[in-house]
Amino acid sequence: MNERGEGVIQIDVRGGPEAIGMFQQPDAVRDGIVDMVYTPGSFYAGALPEKDAMVTSNRTAGEVRQNGGIDLINEIHQERMGVYYLGWFDSGVCYNIFTVEEPVFTAEGDLDMSGARLRGNAVYNAFFTNTLGAQVIDLPTGEVFAALERGIVNATGWTQIGLLDLRWNEFVNYRIEPCFFSTDLGVIINMDSWNALTPEAQAVLQEVAIEHEVSSAESHLERRDREFAELEAGGMVAVSLEGEAAARYLQGARESTWNRMRELMEASPLDPDHFDRLIEHFYDFERAGG
Repeated sequence: MNERGEGVIQIDVRGGPEAIGMFQQPDAVRDGIVDMVYTPGSFYAGALPEKDAMVTSNRTAGEVRQNGGIDLINEIHQERMGVYYLGWFDSGVCYNIFTVEEPVFTAEGDLDMSGARLRGNAVYNAFFTNTLGAQVIDLPTGEVFAALERGIVNATGWTQIGLLDLRWNEFVNYRIEPCFFSTDLGVIINMDSWNALTPEAQAVLQEVAIEHEVSSAESHLERRDREFAELEAGGMVAVSLEGEAAARYLQGARESTWNRMRELMEASPLDPDHFDRLIEHFYDFERAGG
């Protein structure tokens, strides 16, 4: 960005969570303490329940940019929070459940989580509790390694990348397929700061962001393939639900989360058409198999 915007716009990095706590960063942008931040939408879910459309998406940011979904989510960010949604980055990476013990399945082929102590968080707890009926233990990411080591939890959800960095692979031995959900990382900008930019500066910033939506998705898929190969070389086994059981699993993931989104949107309504429009933009039913 700084190379492309030389003489027009520059970004000065002020630090990460050591400067402003992760969960305080969205408010810091809204309040104008900083101009912009790169953060998961789930960190400000209380202010913007529509972020669950990104969480449940099976499309990439590039696709949603083309079909108008990013414009819609930007409009909602401006209405609800007074921030400009610059771009959805690192999309196309979904989540799996990773387990210490070999997964158990019912006679119908569904995943049986009755014996699991599943590390959860707000992103996927609706799925874990309402669909899988799992015993969920909420833990910050930084505490999961110790929880796995001590047997406090024996399963966890996580993205397809990053397990090696966290060293959770020292304890988990199985990856359950299919994957579900999507990361919801993006950049939000204080609205006054955005409006204060020249049209040229806005154009450069938006252009680079759109390019990064595509390139970041591509690079993360390459990283996923490398990390899966390394994990499998280390002994991790991929176990897959099949047929109708896989379809029920994915349906449960998306619909439990959509139900949460709908309830929160109805409690704080904007446009009554937003729910259906968000699903249309962010989810491809044909790709999901119906």
